[in-house]
Amino acid sequence: MDQSTHENFSRDEANAPGSNRTFGLVMAAALALIGIVNFHRSGRLWPCELALATLFLAAAGLKPNILHPLNRLWMKLGLVLHRIVNPIVMGLLFYGTIWPTGLVMRMRGRDLLRLKREPSADTYWIARAPGPQPETMKDQF
Repeated sequence: MDQSTHENFSRDEANAPGSNRTFGLVMAAALALIGIVNFHRSGRLWPCELALATLFLAAAGLKPNILHPLNRLWMKLGLVLHRIVNPIVMGLLFYGTIWPTGLVMRMRGRDLLRLKREPSADTYWIARAPGPQPETMKDQF
């Protein structure tokens, strides 16, 4: 199978949305918070956010199954955003931290893994001091 990306998106993933009641409560809290922040910043009451928050709260408390289509839609939106944002963030982390660190270390001549060949070396074993005596290893647990 030919792939153009590093991830196989054709696999079956069991991403079930959370409960409808939890979804309704979280959306109600988020919309209420948006309404409160808007009121605090502008001094005006934003009735749309507060009305939606009240509707979500009522639906979550009285009949959560009404929120099932919105919950599924929200979950699908999250999965689409995951497919877009995750590779971008991982690329930024790699090319912003890992790659420059390795480049600077290579420019300074650091070889932390000791991968450079030494033709004159008899062995590549690293000599170390002897460890503890075997008698000290009794009854370790």
